[in-house]
Amino acid sequence: MKKRIAVPLENGILCEHFGHCQTFAIVNVENNVITEIKELTPPEHVPGLYPKWVAGHGVTDVIAGGMGQRAIDLFNEQNINAFVGAPIKPAKELVNDFLANKLTLNANYCNHDENHEHGSCGH
Repeated sequence: MKKRIAVPLENGILCEHFGHCQTFAIVNVENNVITEIKELTPPEHVPGLYPKWVAGHGVTDVIAGGMGQRAIDLFNEQNINAFVGAPIKPAKELVNDFLANKLTLNANYCNHDENHEHGSCGH
């Protein structure tokens, strides 16, 4: 099984808001083992751009903290699974949890359907 998993990062850990990350960890997995992790700087954030940009890197899955429903839909259109509400951890830990079926997903930290403050996600 080969997978390529994207994780949005800020200061080396999961960024609470997908669209405002500094970098993306792109994690290559073969037979449930991480074979490579590289960080890429995304283009300037424009709504709807990141799903296509991530897809262009061959990503199969995204592990995120907060993400709007439109972004989730755009990932699904690109045949990318979006796992939202992940804990704030480094990419390697998140992917290892995912591979071991131990990734806990909680609230979507940035649900654009509600009126609320986004705290540290900067949105």
